[in-house]
Amino acid sequence: MGHIATEGDVQAAERLGQAKADMLRGIRSVIIGQEQVIEEILIALFARGHCLLEGVPGLAKTLMISSLARLLDLKFSRIQFTPDLMPSDLTGTEILHEDPQTRQRTFRFLPGPIFANMILADEINRTPPKTQSAVLEAMQENQVTSAGATRPLPRPFFVMATRNPIEQEGTYPLPEAQLDRFFLQIAVDYPSADEERRIVTETTGDKEVRLTPVLGAAEVVALQDLVRRVPAPDSAVDYAVRLARRTRPEAAGAPDEVKKWVAWGAGPRASQALVVGAKARALLNGRFAACLDDVKAVAKPVLRHRLVLNFQAEAEGVKADSLVERLLRD
Repeated sequence: MGHIATEGDVQAAERLGQAKADMLRGIRSVIIGQEQVIEEILIALFARGHCLLEGVPGLAKTLMISSLARLLDLKFSRIQFTPDLMPSDLTGTEILHEDPQTRQRTFRFLPGPIFANMILADEINRTPPKTQSAVLEAMQENQVTSAGATRPLPRPFFVMATRNPIEQEGTYPLPEAQLDRFFLQIAVDYPSADEERRIVTETTGDKEVRLTPVLGAAEVVALQDLVRRVPAPDSAVDYAVRLARRTRPEAAGAPDEVKKWVAWGAGPRASQALVVGAKARALLNGRFAACLDDVKAVAKPVLRHRLVLNFQAEAEGVKADSLVERLLRD
């Protein structure tokens, strides 16, 4: 049985629709273009998911998330992942502290950079699996284990990891099971010629932009809770499940292209992400009901990293996005 919308829920949906317009206005004052990327980051954040951004360096990914953190009045932390980064460099360490009065010595926990609301995990594939798994524990459990103790992370907690697609030497690729834990994989492309000209003009002068917070941490958490209460009609849920199932080559109804090029299709987590992503998109657009178009709009970022293509697909230059487009045409 679906959730019955209360007057407060509808007002909160309208409030988020207005807040989104204010956030976009603020982000547009520092970021030129990348509208689709910003929309998808907001969907992941309010769906209480995490996202993986893939794009070449220099496309303002750090500026994008730090600006969003300022607009939401959240604590931001950027972590540059390197081959020598240890799990304790993220989570924190115990230090020996001596009381100046009593001379009594005790261990005190010094929190690491992961104790923030918004984390930019820069080039996550440059760090060894042990450190990657520390980030994934934090993403999955909303807590970290350090020095034998489990400590909760602040709420909201949002990780945006980046991956550079062009330099693969000296990297530790994320296994498929770990990729699946990212709610969305967002593709960051080059700006258009006009956008690039504006970027050059506006960033080579002395213009200074001040961002005013639009929401606070408590409001973000309340809106994340509200996303789960947004109703999704049976038709949208059925479509999401059918779409995820048709990415599996052994499934009945899978297109010939999927059977030919896909080694492993998307699992049930993809179906869940399609529905929750659709709900978050509806709410961000001021609507308290998800629809079929919302599911279709989030299909690419939900599915592209959950399709494992075979060697034949790689040899023929087939991309996951083109397969998702094929599935959406049916």
